[in-house]
Amino acid sequence: MNIEQASLAERAQIHAALGDPARLAIVDTLVAGDASPGELGAVLGMPTNLIAHHLKVLEDAGLVARSRSEGDRRRTYVRLVTEVLESVMTPSLTAVPRVVFVCTQNSARSQLAASIWSRRSHIPALSAGTQPAAKPHPRAVRVARKHGLDPAAWRTAHVGDVVERDDLVIAVCDIAYEHLPAGARPRLHWSVPDPAAVDTDVAFEAAYDEIADRIDRLAPVLSPTEATETPRSRP
Repeated sequence: MNIEQASLAERAQIHAALGDPARLAIVDTLVAGDASPGELGAVLGMPTNLIAHHLKVLEDAGLVARSRSEGDRRRTYVRLVTEVLESVMTPSLTAVPRVVFVCTQNSARSQLAASIWSRRSHIPALSAGTQPAAKPHPRAVRVARKHGLDPAAWRTAHVGDVVERDDLVIAVCDIAYEHLPAGARPRLHWSVPDPAAVDTDVAFEAAYDEIADRIDRLAPVLSPTEATETPRSRP
């Protein structure tokens, strides 16, 4: 099979995978954030065996990928492979007053996310941690400065002291997601690997890139609850 025929076959497999309403519903759910198979079943009202079948079809088509939780190692999370499906519309989170990014220590991923968001969107953003560290991670500070962000005002804070009613809470780490307060709604989950566990500049750059990519997809489809001033610039 030549390259052109292979491309046609791959595209046909993707279209076939999306040709089922249940699989399309799974994809719609995963556009905004990652989820475990059990969470998908609960949200969509599907039994475990049916979720497993549909995820296998989507995985074979390259539309979704799985990763094991860095917190509860028994859990797996499913994420949408957006490079394969860039045209999927982001779901119906249209107007929120504020976004709060949460990770465990509030020292790297959540701080980077809030700063990137503030350059992309009118909607205010803060960050917090479920077990906040004493100060931001120095590698995260360096990466922020490299990309034109200003980490001078970064301070760590506990999620309970930051999140307010109606905030959109986005957990950028598995452990934080699994320990969010039950009342934190609405909320999304982005399964971004912990760069501090590797503790290299490459790992922190990779975290920055993934967070920035997810923000670039979500920010354009959300609107603030009240009008704000001119758009912020992009680094």
